[in-house]
Amino acid sequence: MHPAAKSAPRASQFFEGFAEQSFETPDGPIFYRSKGDGPPLLLLHGYPQTSAMWHAIAPTLAQTYQVICPDLRGYGRSLKPKTDAAHMPYSKRAMAGDVLALMDHLGHHRFLIGAHDRGARVAHRLTADNPERVIAFSTLDIAPTREMYREAGSAFAHTYWHWYWLTLPHPFPETLIGADPAFFWLSKCGAGAAGLSPFVQQALDEYLTCFADTRAIHGACEDYRAAASIDLAHDDAEVGKIKTPLLALWGADGAIAAHFDCLALWKERANDVQGWALPGGHYVAEQHPQDVLDAWVPFFANAMTDA
Repeated sequence: MHPAAKSAPRASQFFEGFAEQSFETPDGPIFYRSKGDGPPLLLLHGYPQTSAMWHAIAPTLAQTYQVICPDLRGYGRSLKPKTDAAHMPYSKRAMAGDVLALMDHLGHHRFLIGAHDRGARVAHRLTADNPERVIAFSTLDIAPTREMYREAGSAFAHTYWHWYWLTLPHPFPETLIGADPAFFWLSKCGAGAAGLSPFVQQALDEYLTCFADTRAIHGACEDYRAAASIDLAHDDAEVGKIKTPLLALWGADGAIAAHFDCLALWKERANDVQGWALPGGHYVAEQHPQDVLDAWVPFFANAMTDA
């Protein structure tokens, strides 16, 4: 147990009955948790976390769906490939490619997606590139990357300083984070109004343990460098809007709600959009899991009915 996790509350259940497996891609392994026998539902985590963030939501969803929770490349127990000058290996298109390969391996041509933060950016790119694969998707506490950069002002930059700081050239942020990864993680993720209260002991232990890997620190920086460069080029190359149904949710107390018109920005990128604010801040899936479930359960059920 990581020392900093010992004081966090312990969850009474933590992925009981979920299989933990690793799928080998040509570039390296994708770790994933899975449970259930229903239609496939893919859950994608955000920064600087792992698939552990779904511990309070995945068990309920697994009663209806086959829930698949991978660690994205660069994070957790998944591959952390070498990068290039264009940051292509950490583009959301590359991350989406891992996810598609995993779903192919599991025999799922079409599936649902629920995603938070960076994972929601992967879900956006995956859906834009492969609309025939995604039945419906929901994002948690993000607006589209390109539009957020376009609309961001100094107030947002002060709150989401990591959006800019992590994109600085290697090895500057990696060196400073690597000096004390736990201090960085706890300071960054505990900066909201809820502090560290959304995080249970088991998840926090996994987050801090995985983030102590220098390759994970570098991979996360590369994720953000890609977002500020190659991902924007991919956004600009899109023709038309996404037609796949989208439910955009965000925390009422978070930076997205404070600095952006989240629903309006998503309507610039997709045709079939609904959305609203949920209680809490950025880590809403851990802070208020029942509110996320109350939104997701009918949305995904309706999507399956219409599919």
